Amino acid sequence: MEFLKQFFKSSNFPNFWKDYQALFKSEKKSGNYVVFDCETTGLNPKKDRILSIGAVPIKDQRIKIKESLEIYVEQTYFDPKSASIHGITQENDLLKQTEQEAVKSFLNLIKNHTLVGHHVNFDVAMINQALKRMNLPKLKNKTLDTNELYLKKRGIPLEQRYSLDELCEAFHIPKKDRHTATGDAFLTAQIMLKLYQE
Repeated sequence: MEFLKQFFKSSNFPNFWKDYQALFKSEKKSGNYVVFDCETTGLNPKKDRILSIGAVPIKDQRIKIKESLEIYVEQTYFDPKSASIHGITQENDLLKQTEQEAVKSFLNLIKNHTLVGHHVNFDVAMINQALKRMNLPKLKNKTLDTNELYLKKRGIPLEQRYSLDELCEAFHIPKKDRHTATGDAFLTAQIMLKLYQE
C-alpha cells in the first residue's frame, strides 16, 4: 500500500523535479562540483527563509565564474535583525524570483553534481525546507563541507568549527563580497581548491 502511495505521489511531481531525479538513475557519476551558499533571514531552517542563493560550478579544478548563479528570492517572511549582516532589505529594488522559481533554477544548475559549502548542512537544510513547502522530496546530491575537509587535512578533531573568515585568513584569500551568497560561494570555492592542492 505504501509503495502505491509513493508511486501516485511521485507521478504528480512537476517535470523539473522528474528531470532532476532522472539524473541520479544513471550509474555514471558527475565528477563535477557546485559550491553554493544561501543568505537567509536567520539560522532556523524550519522558521527562516532563503533571501538569496549563490552557486559557482567547479569543473576540472577550475571555477566557472561565467556559469555562476545569483538569485534573490521574494520575501514572504523577514527578520530585520539579519539585514545588518547580508544587506538585503524589503525595500531594495533587486530583481527577485518566487521561492519555487529560485529552487527550480538552482536544481537546473546543480544537476547531479556534488554540492560544496562551508557548513553545508545548513544550506542544504534551507533548500530542503523550501522543497518541503513545494511538496517535493529532499535534495539527492552528495555533499562536501569545506570545514570538515580542512579539519581532516590538518588532523584537527572533527567537532572543531572554523568560520569562513578564519579559513580565508588561513589561505590568504581576500574577503571580497563577504556575506553575499555568490561572494561567499566564490570564497568557499577558492578554499576548496586550495585544500585539494595541498
